[in-house]
Amino acid sequence: MPTAPKTVLVLCTGNACRSQMAEVILNRDLAGQVRALSAGTRPQPKVADGAIAALADAGLPTEGLYPKDIDAVIDTPIDLVVTVCDKANESCPLFPRPAPRIHLPFHDPHGEPLESFIQVRDAIRARLVPAVIEALDLNATESE
Repeated sequence: MPTAPKTVLVLCTGNACRSQMAEVILNRDLAGQVRALSAGTRPQPKVADGAIAALADAGLPTEGLYPKDIDAVIDTPIDLVVTVCDKANESCPLFPRPAPRIHLPFHDPHGEPLESFIQVRDAIRARLVPAVIEALDLNATESE
């Protein structure tokens, strides 16, 4: 019998770029194994245009993405918290139920050309997906 997907929360400061891309990538690459959410410690008004363009460039869904405050997910049972920027790692809140944490920082491409967003997107796919698989002890072959 299949097990329920593990919930992964990706935290960043603004929840406008790296954490949004990570949420989409994890939900696509680990579909059925992981339910990824993202939030920010100080969310921006909207998702960065470059992040949307980089996701669309890879054929990844972008509809419905919006920055969320950590309060929107604080009561959600989380199996793993991933911080993708140093500020979010430093200010990571305590959750009602303790959850394992990993910190995997990525370059912030805000204000840079689309190519920078694409490089960060590809780095997230290359480094974060395997780190989540390892941290949650998932069967990697199911996601390929």
